[in-house]
Amino acid sequence: MKKFMLLLYDNVETLQEMSAEEMQQLVQAHMQWTEKLAQAGHLEGGDGLEETGAYIKGKNALVTDGPFVETKELIGGFYLITAESLEQAVEIAKECPCHQWGGTTEVRPIMDYAAPTV
Repeated sequence: MKKFMLLLYDNVETLQEMSAEEMQQLVQAHMQWTEKLAQAGHLEGGDGLEETGAYIKGKNALVTDGPFVETKELIGGFYLITAESLEQAVEIAKECPCHQWGGTTEVRPIMDYAAPTV
């Protein structure tokens, strides 16, 4: 099995306009999906991310606040899953609850640094 990172992009305006009840529905949907992933043996980990943080850029390690208010999307969370292939990981990611609220999921394979077997 290979590992894949699912990066969950949320629309900032959508999140800001959600009622407390809608936010609870979103959280509950993620909890149920997380349980489904775990039961299927695909879940390695994951969590939500705070809205603010810092960017560190360039060889001088310039630190700035971020993400910025002008940003339309932000990474709201992530999952680390296992799957047989990128295609299977994509099929798994298609069921992510973030899509029900207009979110986007980026699926990225985790590099395998294991020494090749001879």
